[in-house]
Amino acid sequence: MKRALVWFRNDLRLSDNPALAAAVRHAEEVLPLFVLDPRQTGACSFGLERLGPWRQVFLREGLADLDARLRGMGSGLRVVVGHPDRVLPELAHTWEASAVYAQGLNAWEERQQEEAVARHLPLDLHPSHTLLHPDDLPFPIHKLPRVFTAFRHKVEARWQVRETLTAPEALATPDDWAPGPLQLTELLPGEASTDPRQVMSFRGGRAAGLERLRHYFQGHDAPLRYKETRNALLGADLSSKFSPWLAQGSLSAREVYEALKGFEERLGANEGTYWLVFELLWRDFFQFTFAKHGPALFLRKGLTDALPSSDQDQGRFQTWCEGRTGEPFIDANMRELAATGWMSNRGRQNAASFLIHDLGLDWRMGACWFERLLIDHDPCSNWGNWAYIAGVGNDPRGGRRFDPQDQAARYDPDGTYVRHWSSGEDR
Repeated sequence: MKRALVWFRNDLRLSDNPALAAAVRHAEEVLPLFVLDPRQTGACSFGLERLGPWRQVFLREGLADLDARLRGMGSGLRVVVGHPDRVLPELAHTWEASAVYAQGLNAWEERQQEEAVARHLPLDLHPSHTLLHPDDLPFPIHKLPRVFTAFRHKVEARWQVRETLTAPEALATPDDWAPGPLQLTELLPGEASTDPRQVMSFRGGRAAGLERLRHYFQGHDAPLRYKETRNALLGADLSSKFSPWLAQGSLSAREVYEALKGFEERLGANEGTYWLVFELLWRDFFQFTFAKHGPALFLRKGLTDALPSSDQDQGRFQTWCEGRTGEPFIDANMRELAATGWMSNRGRQNAASFLIHDLGLDWRMGACWFERLLIDHDPCSNWGNWAYIAGVGNDPRGGRRFDPQDQAARYDPDGTYVRHWSSGEDR
């Protein structure tokens, strides 16, 4: 009997999962697996925990949701801790699996994992973390434009988004592969209390992702106003808030795109709905940029030839992390992040700019802090955006400084957001 391991990564879903679909086509029995790599859950080079409490909770919920769905199909998810290139060969040998099917990813560590596994086992990779399949781009990855606008124009001239795949109706898995529901609290012990001030409740997993998709595209006309409202700091529906489920892979970018197209068929298309696609393309652009440049965008100098002028002063860094810089707009955003695992895109740009251009700190320290806390952390989007603001990434202008007082006057003119996230001492 032919068996295959399905190595779930940032694709915690059964629908629109090319790796799973391929395994079902080619194997009689499928063994679903998720690997917690301790190199990606421990401390970063600055000593910060990489998988903080908010991310642990969100991942735990996503894995539990996937396991429940697999069990409903006669299967189940096994979660193990270890290096994939050690865990997968051992399990393949024990369970007599002939191949591994997995999502192909673009960030450096993930690609290193893939190369290491492929040295031991046949590894069948399927890109599924982007809207556009890399094979459908109008250029090879090594000729990816350096600037987003050039990328967008080339892509839009030859547009192709593949159709989503349906979930398998059933999975054949040995009974003793995953004999009982997942027990994840020891592996992911993080706890995060709900803050009544948070902009909305985020829960990991497919069910919550689908509910958010349904609510946003069927409940009202928010997508038509997306371009006007996307920079708002408070309000659940003023931006899509899909990013946590996209990062986790409990929703695919193609599923979001299909839902958007359905909305446009019902209520029409305008600049707001186009801007949602625009943001999905930005996400793709960072993914493909990391595929092209490998580890470069995790280095201090990024894609440039010179090291930026900065230091790693722990005192200034701590005031930024704790929202004690003395700049009310920055501090409010940092408090929201610490209390909820979420921050708006406008807040992220300002917080990053302040750390880099006002505090003069190494941009990678900020990227690591965001990696620790953001429930929607994706290495390409997070590190790509930080490098962009620092002027060592894809920004043709060589870095962006946002004046926090001007930004507060524009996006929080009456101080509602700052008051909302003020500390007790500020009230």
